[in-house]
Amino acid sequence: MIIVHTIDEVRQAVQAARKAGGRIGLVPTMGALHAGHGSLIEQSVAECDFTVVSIFVNPTQFGPTEDLDKYPRTLDADAAYCEQLGSDLIFAPSADEMYPAEQWTWVMTENITEGLCGANRPGHFRGVTTVCTKLFNIVQADIAYFGQKDAQQAAVIRRMVTDLNMPLEICVCPIVREDDGLAMSSRNRYLSADERKRALCLSQALTHCKEQVVAGKTESAALIAEMMAILEQQSAEIDYVSIVDPDTLEPVEQIAGPVLALVAVTIGKTRLIDNLLIGLNDN
Repeated sequence: MIIVHTIDEVRQAVQAARKAGGRIGLVPTMGALHAGHGSLIEQSVAECDFTVVSIFVNPTQFGPTEDLDKYPRTLDADAAYCEQLGSDLIFAPSADEMYPAEQWTWVMTENITEGLCGANRPGHFRGVTTVCTKLFNIVQADIAYFGQKDAQQAAVIRRMVTDLNMPLEICVCPIVREDDGLAMSSRNRYLSADERKRALCLSQALTHCKEQVVAGKTESAALIAEMMAILEQQSAEIDYVSIVDPDTLEPVEQIAGPVLALVAVTIGKTRLIDNLLIGLNDN
């Protein structure tokens, strides 16, 4: 495995792999890797001949009051983990490499970015779609891997790729959870021991919602109220609790088919998100 820091180096390595007939996989990350990222890397290694893992804390997707400066940067540990999982190349650019001049060109996806995380994080998805477009253009992978935990991001990227006829496949992999149900996240390391216990309310609220839907309850407003009550019991500061269409992310009032239940809260000073796909025939 090699680590490169420039766009030219990535392109040269990918071109060599492509000439050898290789299928190229890309796993875009911001580093601080955990088993959730690992599942994406493992799937790429299994399905592709050459796996690129990008590690870049993208400044354009952070708001002015968000945690850009303190976001964990653990390149040495991340590199060892990627090598262990069989990655071929890490692309770890600087901000100046990715944004060498003032950015005048942005990629924006409408409608699907306006609710949920987009409602209270103005500019966030503009930064996500722009940096992903840059990475897709730089690496020119056949397939890119994203995690279901960032469900809105995954839906936005899928829509962007479809709308702009980008020549790659988007694979969204299942959420990886701790044994107690907490969704793995780089931000979990910010939690104190007490906050870590309280954070279980996210998965507990979602599991309760699924159980109620399976039992026959289909009115979203009632289900949302019950989820909020579970979150409030742990003094979670609620950003949103929603039940939406899995593809369009439009709110669903009466459940008649598969839906996506999502929660976003702040525990202590840490913002956490989680979601669960729910079908009427789940058990």
